[in-house]
Amino acid sequence: TDRKKLHTAPVGQVFRLRPFHLLVATGGGYAGYRKYEDYKLEQLEKKGIEVPVKLASDWEVALYKSVPTRLLSRAWGRLNQVELPTWLRKPIYSLYIWTFGVNMKEAAVEDLHHYRNLSEFFRRKLKPQARPVCCRHSVISPSDGKILNFGQVKNCEVEQVKGVTYSLESFLGPHICREELSFSQAPAGDSFQQQLVTKEGNELYHCVIYLAPGDYHCFHSPTDWRVSHRRHFPGSLMSVNPGVARWIKELFCHNERVVLTGDWKHGFFSLTAVGATNVGSIRIYFDQDLHTNSPSYSKGSYNDFSFISNNKEGIPMRKGEHLGEFNLGSTIVLIFEAPKDFKFHLKAGQKIRFGEALGSL
Repeated sequence: TDRKKLHTAPVGQVFRLRPFHLLVATGGGYAGYRKYEDYKLEQLEKKGIEVPVKLASDWEVALYKSVPTRLLSRAWGRLNQVELPTWLRKPIYSLYIWTFGVNMKEAAVEDLHHYRNLSEFFRRKLKPQARPVCCRHSVISPSDGKILNFGQVKNCEVEQVKGVTYSLESFLGPHICREELSFSQAPAGDSFQQQLVTKEGNELYHCVIYLAPGDYHCFHSPTDWRVSHRRHFPGSLMSVNPGVARWIKELFCHNERVVLTGDWKHGFFSLTAVGATNVGSIRIYFDQDLHTNSPSYSKGSYNDFSFISNNKEGIPMRKGEHLGEFNLGSTIVLIFEAPKDFKFHLKAGQKIRFGEALGSL
């Protein structure tokens, strides 16, 4: 008679899951499994074992997309803005430095107590002498990172990693109106790739640079050029690490990105900042109207902004000049026109730092 009554809910009610919760749990578990698979592939690559390409099926991509990475990235962004107590800053930043191999001796401010929150620490500036800009080569690396791929664009397809491609037109979007560009274009009847090449005898080249979480998060102008147009694609925020790039075809076309297009002395030039998980914020210093990772967006949409007006012919950028920043790590894609004798001074998979040579004539 002294026993307490135990009130239980019906079994069906206990195990009742909403579709959203089921998708999050399933997608999150699958994302974790993919991370483990990526780790195994990285270990094989380090041993010099060539890994065959195995692309994700449509249902696998859909399952990965079910993870609310945009929401999580916004939450991560807000967490990064929280001011940390002075006594807690050094332990937290030291853990991050140890995990991702950050070289704080290059930072303009080495004292960890100086950074009030994680966001300030991620966006730390470097000492002026830490990244000398190469003067002998026409195109330099716009950021620190790892070279995933580079070379000529062929058949309107670009390689994101070896053996995995994406559509040039899907990535850059439809042609910009001719009135908004300050250089001539090829006839409309040509292929998308041919229309980007403005000078006879030139070719279209590309280079993909992956920024890891421990890398310097700002990016700079890779050459002397003029930015005439910005196109913002809202989209997913899937991971862009090399393992996922090898697994998901057209990964960069799925993700949120900001495409800057313009011209340099050899014709067409573009730089694209690709967003990723926990990189909800892509900032372009001269573009105050740009707002990335907004809560609502239309799938497949994009918005354009022209920097050409009656009294302005675009935004001139000098080689090495500050251009923008990520909130964490991500990817930079360069697509540009150059003469056929343009040569890259790179190896796929190599580490590179901002200011070092990418290629020259």
